[in-house]
Amino acid sequence: MLTVSVKWQKELFPKVEIDTSQPPYVFKCQLHDLTGVPPERQKIMVKGGLLKDDANWATLGVKEGQKLMMMGTADEIVKTPEKVPVFMEDLPEEEQVIAVGHTAGLFNLGNTCYMNSTVQCLHSVPELKSALVSYPSQKSSDLDHTSHMLTSATRELFNELDKSVKPVAPMQFWMVLRKKYPQFGQLHNGVYMQQDAEECWTQLLYTLSQSLRSPSFSENPDTIMALFGIQLGSRVHCQESGEESSETESVYSLKCHISQEVNHLHEGLKHGLKSELEKASPCLGRSALYLKESRINALPRYLTVQFVRFFWKRESNQKAKILRKVDYPLQLDVYDFCSDDLRKQLEAPRKILRDEEGKKAGLKAKEKTSGFKRQ
Repeated sequence: MLTVSVKWQKELFPKVEIDTSQPPYVFKCQLHDLTGVPPERQKIMVKGGLLKDDANWATLGVKEGQKLMMMGTADEIVKTPEKVPVFMEDLPEEEQVIAVGHTAGLFNLGNTCYMNSTVQCLHSVPELKSALVSYPSQKSSDLDHTSHMLTSATRELFNELDKSVKPVAPMQFWMVLRKKYPQFGQLHNGVYMQQDAEECWTQLLYTLSQSLRSPSFSENPDTIMALFGIQLGSRVHCQESGEESSETESVYSLKCHISQEVNHLHEGLKHGLKSELEKASPCLGRSALYLKESRINALPRYLTVQFVRFFWKRESNQKAKILRKVDYPLQLDVYDFCSDDLRKQLEAPRKILRDEEGKKAGLKAKEKTSGFKRQ
């Protein structure tokens, strides 16, 4: 731990602790609490340059008691409204739904938090809700009965959540989910077991992808893939024989693999895009080790990231959880993980965003230094 002082505008914060085992982004979050300046707008001078979120403290040479200079504008303080507030519980239920801005919660039916969190995440996607509204009540001949039932139950549950501010009991949905995927109905001592939210997410998305891609459903030929699908291009290389091939695949999430070396989400995603696999080598005539490196060829409208926290512990023959803390940014930039072709497509919109952010920052700085207060 290091203790430094931070000068920001006319204020001096004499004792700010730096945990050098954590990345500078954590330090910026501390300064956000002190000053109200968001981490992305902070400019901290260290060794003649700006402090980066993922810099290494060991190479920066920051010393005990050192004085750091920070620049950046704080968020505006929201003024208390002059009108007398109307209490939410005094409004009719229909108006409460509109006033709250979000819909009802879900009752925990007994270790069903994994299911509830999955449903609430998907319910927040307006395009998915629109697709489900258009989903036909009659089952298509090419779709199995349980998939149709689960899709219909999802639609009905979303409809309940949209109309209520009181907690909803997703009993019908839960019954159909267990019928479609029996693993979610496992019992231990007569009690339903806790399950993995990622498994529930994956299974439900797979079912919806089949239902909403049915020939009888013409809303969008591939709704789920358009909303959540990530197209990956991979290079598979065998160092032993020199064989190399390429392949493409579509997935519904990026994996953040967690190890002793992973402190940041970006590091975990980088590990997740690399893997080793053993397969038959035509050149060697036997199995060999291949290295698979992937890049993103196309991004979805909604990007899902899975923190891979569970692994199989061989010595105890059971699933174990990794409790290591992994920091993540409020805005995730995956540009470095994209293919060259996708990077070229992203350059123009990224430049527009940078220019807009620069204009906003410049305007605020000008207003602050002019000495005039806008009315």
